[in-house]
Amino acid sequence: MTGATHFVRSADALTIMTTLAGARIVAADGVIHNGWVTIQGSQIVDIGPAATAPVEACANESVIDLQGAWLLPGFIDLHMHGGGGHDASRSPADMSAAVAFHQRHGTTRTLISLVAAPVDDLCEQLRWVAELSSAQIVGAHLEGPFLAHARCGAQNPAHLLAPDLATLRRLIEAAHGHLSTITIAPELPGALELITAAITAGVVVAIGHSNATYDQATAAYAAGAMLTTHLFNAMAPLHHREPGIVGAAFESQAALEVINDGLHVHPSITAMVNRTTDRLVLITDAIAAAGAPDGEYSLGGQAVRVTHGEARLVSTTALAGSTLTMDDAFRRAVHECAIPIERAVAAASTNPARVLGLSHHAGAIAVGCDADLVVMDDELRVLQVAKGGRWIDSPIITVRG
Repeated sequence: MTGATHFVRSADALTIMTTLAGARIVAADGVIHNGWVTIQGSQIVDIGPAATAPVEACANESVIDLQGAWLLPGFIDLHMHGGGGHDASRSPADMSAAVAFHQRHGTTRTLISLVAAPVDDLCEQLRWVAELSSAQIVGAHLEGPFLAHARCGAQNPAHLLAPDLATLRRLIEAAHGHLSTITIAPELPGALELITAAITAGVVVAIGHSNATYDQATAAYAAGAMLTTHLFNAMAPLHHREPGIVGAAFESQAALEVINDGLHVHPSITAMVNRTTDRLVLITDAIAAAGAPDGEYSLGGQAVRVTHGEARLVSTTALAGSTLTMDDAFRRAVHECAIPIERAVAAASTNPARVLGLSHHAGAIAVGCDADLVVMDDELRVLQVAKGGRWIDSPIITVRG
């Protein structure tokens, strides 16, 4: 790699053949210090340490010097209701804007989470997801309506329903193949049959917003539930005589979502989940207030007041989602929870990709994967984001070639 240093300003800087050099790469098999990644079009085609880099750049290749910055796979958020002042359930435009807001914080693939609402409304919102679906909007997560009143949290209890196969079929049909996950309370009558039907339809089932006993939760995991919705929140706490969902979740093979904002769970709890399992998944559970000023918002038609970044229902003071972004959740995992950066990347990218069946092309920096990338500084703050080999903004980048 020779030649004078110059600068390029282009949203398409990565679209032909580009090597990102001088990076601390959190790759699939560990950290590569002073490493390089070559991208052609939308895919990663080569990777390695500086010692193995080609001596000369190809004629059609640019070399971008990241000057020691961290290079991570794009984050994948399984649980997002809004952001940047936009409620994803309000309109297709708000849904798209909320996704764009989180993309600037490193989230390159998103599930749109829809809270309990009238079934007609949910069907309409699912159709929006289907229409907007792309490599970035992966699909929808239905957080309701089949939840327990006793653990409804910020869900509107007026819209909760008993498990019903006909309603499930209607929701699946409205999503046109884009319903990715659904949260179900397994203690409800008919829940296990509903879980089986959802899995048969290709939907990943999560357990949550539930008062299930250990035995009821274990039965749901045995029936094929492979995800736990915001572990510890909206479920009974772990007790030495009644382990509940928490105990069953740790014994299962299911992925374990955690809202790592220092409010929903203590940092030591996030650290414990990481030490105990390899199934930690960082999520935001973000509402419209993420990245927006304190004030009045709504979630599922219910009033929410945000004070110092803490969102609570006005009616009950229950926590109402979060104002978290994935870069903040990731940074907290490393700095506050002392999780090694490789494990934090697994929780923010690799594990959620596995939940969605995307491991063959997402969630890691590896040959053959999509070039969904986050560039971060020493403090793990986002500098640049690439989606499918394209910078989402037009940053000035040092280039040699």
